[in-house]
Order: sequence, then C-alpha cells, then structure tokens
Amino acid sequence: MEYKIIDLNRSVYDLCNEYKDLPDILHDLGFVDIVKPGMLHTAGRFMTIKKGADLKKISLDTVKERLLQYGYKTLD
Repeated sequence: MEYKIIDLNRSVYDLCNEYKDLPDILHDLGFVDIVKPGMLHTAGRFMTIKKGADLKKISLDTVKERLLQYGYKTLD
C-alpha cells in the first residue's frame, strides 16, 4: 500500500484541499466543526491538526492511528 504523507503542521484548510476525503475522516475523529459552512475557510486557514486535537482534547496518537488506517502517514 502506498501511503499519502501529510504534515501535521500544515493548515487544515491546505490539507483538506489537497486530500478530499480528509474532512470526513477528521469529522469522524471528533473535529465536528470542520463540516460547518465557512469553518474550513476561516479557522481552517490557521488551524493545524495538532492544534485542533489539543483544542478538542483528542489524543494525537489516536489521530495518527486513524489516519494510518485510511492510508495516511503523518509528519510532525
């Protein structure tokens, strides 16, 4: 399996524009605001997955494991 590599320090906006399935994956992880109209285009421009996980009290290890299940390897 060839993995997609994502940098957890890039903005959620950039990552979601590059990987179209990522918003649904993040939503299922608990980042529920990501699918609200306008959120990706406003807060998503400066929010990173790392910052979002901390804000939502979601373990970064859990995020990494779930992303791996969907074919994403993460860079921190």
